[in-house]
Formats: sequence, structure tokens, C-alpha cells
Amino acid sequence: MASQEIVEAVKNALDEKNSKKRKFIQSLDLVINLKDVDLSKPENRIDEEIELPKGRGKEARIAVFATGELALKAKGIADTVIQPEQIKELAEDKKKAKELAESHDFFVAEAPLMPTIGRTLGRILAPRGKMPKPIPPDADIESIVNKLKKSIKIRSKDKPTFHCLVGKEDMSPEDLAENIETILDRVESKLERGRMNIKSAYIKTTMGKAVRVI
Repeated sequence: MASQEIVEAVKNALDEKNSKKRKFIQSLDLVINLKDVDLSKPENRIDEEIELPKGRGKEARIAVFATGELALKAKGIADTVIQPEQIKELAEDKKKAKELAESHDFFVAEAPLMPTIGRTLGRILAPRGKMPKPIPPDADIESIVNKLKKSIKIRSKDKPTFHCLVGKEDMSPEDLAENIETILDRVESKLERGRMNIKSAYIKTTMGKAVRVI
């Protein structure tokens, strides 16, 4: 269960004085500011995939590169299934490849296809942090995709400030707070001095004002 301080911060961020009602359901983002971390060294950067205990409010979109039986199994579960012959087509149509990268949150690939994907689509997927997660051909694709649908990716790159999705404004403050706590715990576990390396953290709706969490 999340701390009361985080629950209160979420309630504040959702309050009309900080977030006017819009004609769409706003996302909530967590903004984390690090301190005393040398991010010029790649080993100090945060690059994590985190399953949110209460989900994202809207499921992540998943694309699967697969052949044969794995492709068949993935068809009813993933948002998009890409077979080997389509990889070549995407490599030749940069616009289509970019659209695919932008419209999906996570990519999964049958391990034997990874060298081809890296060679043909790596330039588009890698800079966006969307290189596929390799899986064996006999993997339980349903459980992998279902887990990713509730997951987010956090990347600090070389900047001390980074942000990530924690859910939607129609989720309960308690559920959002639990997601926030899960993210902060993971970030702390990756920092040399834990919470001491976090300068501050804020929560905000898409169009709202930022409210301090820590």
C-alpha cells in the first residue's frame, strides 16, 4: 500500500485547482529529478521496464516479430504481428517503419529474428528505446504480452530529469499512488545512494500543474 503522502500528492494533482477538467481523459506523469549522479557514464543511467501493479489506465500497445506457431499464437493477443517478409518491407519504407515505432510501446521478437531486425530496423527502433525483447520460439507469448500491457519504460539517458506515465486521471488516487511508489522503489534500487540521489519528484496531469511528491 502506498504512503499517505503520495496519495495526498496525487489527490492534489487531480484537484480542479491544479488540473482543470478537459474533454479527454488525461494521463498522469511522474517527473523525477536526480542529483549527484554522473549520467555521462552509461552504467549510471536508468533504463528500466516496470510492470505497474495497478496497470496504466490504458493498455500498452505491443508488436511481436514472429514466425509460424508463435506468430499464430500472438495474433489474438498482440496489437500487431510482423512476419519475416514484412521486416524487409518495413526496412524499405522508412515512413511506415517510423509510424510502427511511434504507435507501439513495446516490441517482442522471436530470438532468431533479432540479427535481421537489428540490421534492418535498428536505426529506427534503437534511438526510441524500442528494440525488441528477444524470446524463444516456444515462449508463453500470452503471459509476456499481458505483462507488457501493464508496463512502462523509464529512461534517464544523459539528463538528470526524466518522466514516465503512471496512469490515467480516472484511476483512483490510491491505485495511482501505488504505481508511483513502485516506480520510485525501482529507481532508488538502481541508484548508488538510493533516495539520496533523488533531488525531487513531481506528479502532474497532461495539462495540469506539477505537485511535489518527494
